[in-house]
Parts: sequence; C-alpha cells; structure tokens
Amino acid sequence: MEMRKKQHGDRKDGYLMRDLDSLHFITGIIYPNRCDNEAYISERIDLTPIKAYINKKNETEQDFPYTFFHLVLAALVKAITLRPKMNRFIVNRNFYQRKDISASFVVKKQFSDKGAEALAFLHAKEDDTLETIHESIRRQVMECRSEKVDSSTDNMDMLNRLPRWLGKLAVRFIMWLDKHGWVPQDMIATDPYYSSVVISNLGSIRLKCGYHHLTNWGTCSLFCIIGEKKMSPFYDENGQVTMRETLDLGLTVDERIADGYYYAKTVRLLKYLLEHPEELEKPLKEEVDYE
Repeated sequence: MEMRKKQHGDRKDGYLMRDLDSLHFITGIIYPNRCDNEAYISERIDLTPIKAYINKKNETEQDFPYTFFHLVLAALVKAITLRPKMNRFIVNRNFYQRKDISASFVVKKQFSDKGAEALAFLHAKEDDTLETIHESIRRQVMECRSEKVDSSTDNMDMLNRLPRWLGKLAVRFIMWLDKHGWVPQDMIATDPYYSSVVISNLGSIRLKCGYHHLTNWGTCSLFCIIGEKKMSPFYDENGQVTMRETLDLGLTVDERIADGYYYAKTVRLLKYLLEHPEELEKPLKEEVDYE
C-alpha cells in the first residue's frame, strides 16, 4: 500500500479522500449508514481446478493442510490489493482509503454447542503469496485455539463485567469514539469489523451460502460468506450437462465505495484467481490478466 504523509483529517487507519467526484461526495453525506447501503453479490466457483491444486500442495504439507478457505482468503486479499477501491470505507460521512490490507475470521475452538469462539486477524503485505498467507493463518489458528484470549474479546469481557448501566454508558462512549476513529487500538486490534474483509466459512459447519449484513460499527466494507460444497450442473456450448463440485460465495459490499462496473470486474478477478489458483503463488501486488 502507498504510504503518505499524514494530513489534517486523516485517521490512524485511513487517508481522507480529498479528490472525490461530486456524486460520491454527496452520497457519503445523504446516505450516512453502511447498513443502509448494502449490495449482495453471489458467485458459484467450479472446484475442479482448486481440488487438483490443493491435492498437489498437500503432498508436501501434512501438519496444516491447505483448504478451500485458505485459497478463498488469499484470493480475496489479492483482489483487494489489485482493486484498491474495495479497500475504502466511509465513517462520519467521510470517505477514507484504508492504510493496510487485512482479513478477519472467527475460529471455533471446539466444534460443539458450547465451544468458544476466538477472533483472528490477518494483516497482508503486497509481497505476500499463498504460502506466506497460509503460514499466517496457521499461526492465527494455533493461537486462537490456545487458552490465550484475543484483545478485543478481553475488552468486551471487561465491559460485560461492569454494572449494566455503566456498561451501556461505556459502550455508547466507545461508539462515539468509533465515529471519529479514536477507539484505542488494543480494543479493536482483533475486531473483525475493522478489517478490509470479514470471511465466514459456513461450509465448515455444513450451512449453505447466504447473505450477511455489514455493520455501522467499525470500517469494514466487505463481507464474504463461504457456503457448503455441493454438486451443480454445468452446460457446454452444445447443451451437454456435466455435474461438478462447486462452492458458493456470498459477497456483501458497501455500494457507496465504488460503482457497479468496478464491482463486476472485482468479482471476475476473484473468480479467475480461484479457477487459476497458481496465480496465488505470485506476490499480491503482481497484476493478473483476467479479462
């Protein structure tokens, strides 16, 4: 990501956008809430090339095997790297370009009704590849499944221990800080809604893909749902049908940060990366010919 000298109006996590066209400038003012400006996009991915790629990678990776989730996460952060408008956010009626690229997800410590959850947060660099991202995910998952409590959960636990009236007052004050970008870093260090993209792997708990809302809290403008694998029909130019294993993705985006054409190209890039997973072995910043 481009590093700039901080100017008046910038936040610790984003640069104030001062060269917006009039439409986007006005949009951020008259439509101030992220949850009122959601657009939902669904995409079906053919898993045939991904399965072959994962099988090959796992011939030499036994400790922490590659999964569909790892490839989807890597493809998302690469798409965001190459399509920087997807890394914008709107807070307090102002547009910002995020300073880094990040992804967040929830790790289930144990697959049971009483199993606790932990928050994982991945910071990506432009020189990262699938292998370095895979290693980062491994460290995050191992840490989350330990007894250690992530900082955001620890702070929430502290607020929950306060008397109810005081806890509500404290949360309202923190929401005011959030509006101005002043929430203490320790409190949001692993908060998923302060990332570039939140990823929820519903397939791991045998749920179908579906819509998930954004939130007015935080800065996240993109949410990705990964559904359960299933067989789907594919038709060739002669009308012949074959059944292939597929994966459905559900993307919820803040429609204010870009236009439909930009979103469409981003989704095409994401799909291309997943259907050509070898592209993920290249640095995130390396361009891809997908048109």
